[in-house]
Amino acid sequence: MRTTFAFLLALALAAAGSAQSGSSKTLDMYFIDTEGGHATLYVSPSGESLLMDTGSPGGRDADRIMAVIQAAGVKQIDHLILTHYHSDHVGGLQELATRIPILHFIDHGPTSEPKEQVPGFQKMYAEMNSKVKHTVAKPGDKIPFAGVTVAVVTSNGEVLKTPLPGGGKPNPACAGFAPRDESRVDPDNPMSVGVVFTYGKFRTVNLGDFTWNKEQELMCPNNPIGTVDLYLTSHHGIDQSGSAALVHGLHPRVAVMHNSTRKGGAIQTMQILHTSPGLEDIWQLHWAYAAGLEQNSPGLFIANVEDNATVADVLLNPRPTFGQGRGPGGPGAGTAAAGGRGRRTEHCWTRRPDRRRRRPGRSHGPGILDQGVRGDGRNVHRDQYPQQLHQDLRGTEIGDSDIQTNFTDFGVEWDQEVPFPP
Repeated sequence: MRTTFAFLLALALAAAGSAQSGSSKTLDMYFIDTEGGHATLYVSPSGESLLMDTGSPGGRDADRIMAVIQAAGVKQIDHLILTHYHSDHVGGLQELATRIPILHFIDHGPTSEPKEQVPGFQKMYAEMNSKVKHTVAKPGDKIPFAGVTVAVVTSNGEVLKTPLPGGGKPNPACAGFAPRDESRVDPDNPMSVGVVFTYGKFRTVNLGDFTWNKEQELMCPNNPIGTVDLYLTSHHGIDQSGSAALVHGLHPRVAVMHNSTRKGGAIQTMQILHTSPGLEDIWQLHWAYAAGLEQNSPGLFIANVEDNATVADVLLNPRPTFGQGRGPGGPGAGTAAAGGRGRRTEHCWTRRPDRRRRRPGRSHGPGILDQGVRGDGRNVHRDQYPQQLHQDLRGTEIGDSDIQTNFTDFGVEWDQEVPFPP
């Protein structure tokens, strides 16, 4: 038995000094667990929706995306950005399109690869986007998204040349950049559509699977983006992306890694993140086998934490992990020490100042922690949604005590499609 769950993370931002100071509306961001693929839902303060990528083929990821969409109260996808045409990014589109209207497709143009990863995708997609609005993105474009500025910074192998507000300064992190041999990198990865979201003073970036050498072209010698508050790790956290020139240049306060157990969390990726100036927290969708005990974030910051027996097996019996050759890795579903499939009871963790930390393995209440601390010292609470990371952002500066965390976990069989509670 494997427990699969995700957590809700919200940053409650003080409204003082913001143009939105009289409003409680937020920019909501849902980082959906597609087991090493990508799907992120953004909902503007007015309720307009923008989805980036659709996960892998089959019903599992479409089910997960729809569960988040329903929890967010979204009735249609106003904008869908397909960063590139790999199966873990576009595979869920055909199924998803049968369940919810999609009004606007955005992509980098035709695929750069002669062989499709999803057979018949280009023909199907051309028929689909011919019936609605379709945009081929170019660096410098703005995507209309009510109340939020969405700027395209990469697309079709091209990068932003005209700096965004706050960008254009020399990037000291370029000094140590060393190009990589990318001859084995799938050609459509560096074609990824990448965007920067700006809401008030809050900024976040999503670059799809943009690759190492292209990051240098984007960020050096001058950084046209400037700094961001939240960095979604490029390329799931594998070591084909996420150079110091990019990460240290962006100077994020928080990083979110949309990894799986055996994809992402490469040692090099984690070291670059941990040494990034000003980085406070790294949040992960899964405990990464490649990162081991030394580099993974504490369990409080990981949506899916392996049980002790599985971790022991991973460390004692390393297996290959995607994006880092051989590294600590192992089967997510079983443990030799446990004599079979591992099981984790429903649990959550807390760092509330009025309670002692709960230890994993103890069931207490519904398995949900809904808590936070604002700048005024009061606890704040949010509704919680299953199977996603969720950011609530009020478009102002992040204060040190303005972070609230919420966790929801649900036990499911390893070999089942994950059910999403309503």
